[in-house]
Amino acid sequence: MPAPRPDNEKERLQALAKYQIVGTPPEFAYDAITELAAEICGCPAAIIGMIEETREWVKSKYGLPAEISEIPRDITVCATTVCMNDLLYVPDLAKDARFKDLGTVAGPPHVRFYCGMPLINSEGYALGSLCIIDFEPRELKPAQRESVKRLAQQAIAQLELRRQLLERDAVLKELDQVRTAVDAERSKTDRLLHSMFPDSIAAELKDRQQVQPRYYESATILLADFKSFTQLTEGLDPAGLVKELNQHFSRFDDISVQNRLEKLKTIGDAYLCVGGLPETNRTHALDACLAALQFQASLVRYNQQRERLRLPRWDLRIGINTGSVVAGVVGKHKFTYDIWGDAVNVTQRLEAACEPGRVNVSGGTFHRIQSLFECEPRGHLEAKNKGAIDMYFVNRIRPEFSADPSGTTPTAGFWNAAGIAPLDARA
Repeated sequence: MPAPRPDNEKERLQALAKYQIVGTPPEFAYDAITELAAEICGCPAAIIGMIEETREWVKSKYGLPAEISEIPRDITVCATTVCMNDLLYVPDLAKDARFKDLGTVAGPPHVRFYCGMPLINSEGYALGSLCIIDFEPRELKPAQRESVKRLAQQAIAQLELRRQLLERDAVLKELDQVRTAVDAERSKTDRLLHSMFPDSIAAELKDRQQVQPRYYESATILLADFKSFTQLTEGLDPAGLVKELNQHFSRFDDISVQNRLEKLKTIGDAYLCVGGLPETNRTHALDACLAALQFQASLVRYNQQRERLRLPRWDLRIGINTGSVVAGVVGKHKFTYDIWGDAVNVTQRLEAACEPGRVNVSGGTFHRIQSLFECEPRGHLEAKNKGAIDMYFVNRIRPEFSADPSGTTPTAGFWNAAGIAPLDARA
């Protein structure tokens, strides 16, 4: 005969699964309960079992062979116990119509006495039972039966403690996952900050959520712009245009880093970078001119390939000026590290007055580099809203200080002549 099942069987099994108790090894707390229950009732055996879909899985047993770990649900009295809300007490199973034909009663081991209490959790689901059995009919005193109920409560307390620990572990695991995700996002944010700003500015922005503006008495600004950009890109689709610009600006980024310049921004086809900040140094004018010559050299190689394909040239104009600036971070939702001052405006005029493929510097920059670079004076040229500005073309590094025929790579002697040890030049 099939074992009886509670009306909430599906939900009961789901509740049992939350405890993750089935299949766990023996534990002293449960074994102590079964031993005490058997002794209090004067019976030879006791079991704490969990009723699953097809079996009673034995968590703890006293007085039974070690190999008994489960009992088919259809032949165990405990299958009836979990359908009840109170103690199931049967002095003689052989005289009870509900159980006399059960395999464990009618056949080996011929169980005759049963007293079982359902293990009902805080949600009202009977997960299993604590039962005491004997192989002879037996009567229990009311105090003994009450003790069985109390011991069942202790078994439930152990189960609830287990569930709480599992829930705690799940919460801790979730917290670890959240913490890992937060750390990953923080690392991503840090990488983004350091990709957008100089390290010292990124650190200050991270710590204070703002950056104190700073005045720099001497810095060198480099502004590069492509000649006739609009006409040059008329035949390019948007994706092709962005790809072309990205190719050039990525190369300029690498060159800027190699020469200790900080890229500030790109505006359309213009590229703005600066030397001498946020960490001050004595080489910013030299660094800017080296980078400018290397920008132009990269365009020379690029245009040689394009000319073979009969494609139009990309010609760059570069203006460089040395002077005082104020640097800081502006913006609320999208931060920008930028510089301001008359020196920036002069740089714009120098770039506008430059010839394609050349590097045009101000007198202030020229006086800092003239001993190491071959320069070509242009005289005083009128610049919009600035009057006459002293301008010079920088053609190359002087041959005695150049490591390559084109005069774009400095030797150790270059830095020695500048009064800077070669190993410290890039520090």
